[in-house]
Amino acid sequence: MSKRLPARRLDGLEYNPWVEFIDLSKEYETVNLGQGFPNFPPPDFAVEAFQQAVSGDFMLNQYTMAFGYPPLTKILASFFGKLLGQELDPLENVLVTVGAYGALFTAFQALVDEGDEVIIIEPFFDCYEPMTLMAGGRPVFVSLKPVFSKAELELVARLCQQHDVLCIADEVYQWLVYDGLQHISIASLPGMWARTLTIGSAGKTFSATGWKVGWVLGPDHIMRHLRTVHQNSIFHCPTQSQVAVAKSFEREQLHMGQPSSYFVQLPKAMQRNRDHMTHSLQSVGLKPVLSQGSYFLIADISDFKSKMPDLPGAAEEPYDRRFVKWMIKNKGLVAIPVSIFYSVPHQKDFDHYIRFCFVKDEATLQAMDKKLQKWKAELGP
Repeated sequence: MSKRLPARRLDGLEYNPWVEFIDLSKEYETVNLGQGFPNFPPPDFAVEAFQQAVSGDFMLNQYTMAFGYPPLTKILASFFGKLLGQELDPLENVLVTVGAYGALFTAFQALVDEGDEVIIIEPFFDCYEPMTLMAGGRPVFVSLKPVFSKAELELVARLCQQHDVLCIADEVYQWLVYDGLQHISIASLPGMWARTLTIGSAGKTFSATGWKVGWVLGPDHIMRHLRTVHQNSIFHCPTQSQVAVAKSFEREQLHMGQPSSYFVQLPKAMQRNRDHMTHSLQSVGLKPVLSQGSYFLIADISDFKSKMPDLPGAAEEPYDRRFVKWMIKNKGLVAIPVSIFYSVPHQKDFDHYIRFCFVKDEATLQAMDKKLQKWKAELGP
């Protein structure tokens, strides 16, 4: 074709680091600790709810309401309304999306106009920048530590209000908080509900990332614009997975705060995994940074950067990317370089960290231990 085929909004967005590192890992015998997904089953009650949705009422094979299966929007409004200190209307304040990814894309398309500045706090999930650019926005990067105290959140909230800024809060890991700490939604702080979109994920909430059910919560004067994008793009999310998520939240609401709650059990189990991985990584000289939440921990590789600075790779390639490739090929362990979560000008400043996912089953952690024991033996006394 003589006409330029791709839209200009896609310029510079073709490269995906995930594809590069995952493809490389398939060429070797590796333990994949890079990608952020559980390799253990969702809780029994969630699986049973999905099975019932598939095998029960045949009408669940058809469309439901475009903006969300009514029992799901109702339970999300009830459940999160209590946490946010708001009376949520299921029709006006809740939108069900194709995963949190879909929620983010819908929000950027609805709210970011040509030339708008979008403040992205680093480290950031790598889709934020391309989603900003595709919407015509201009990313503005600010490097901060990745976990905020309440006082720091309050400072961000004051700045949002002082400068009349909308806040998009990606809170998919809100139930995975460790060491007795508590998640605080920025929308719950004084003056923030009216200018905040809160995004969640059933995949992260119920360890079922393949269900691809996400949601956005927010005030109607913002949400109406997201609904416009939604109804003119995907229009509708799979009914049966929404049914299963609704049933799962209804169950959790009955058990909230009790030892039987999955939101109590999962972080306890994952904290044990985190501690296991932390101890194991230290055995070969990696220096884990204590993770207070999410699926991941970060390891400092500064000592390796000093001892073996000339790993193969392009001269401009950040060290952590070269190190991860070396580790995949020579040690059989897959991690993700932290520099991919930073803007290009800042990547060299954070190229001495790599990220591991500890939300894995016992067999995977044992396989990791074997790889690390072999690595340790190769280091010698």
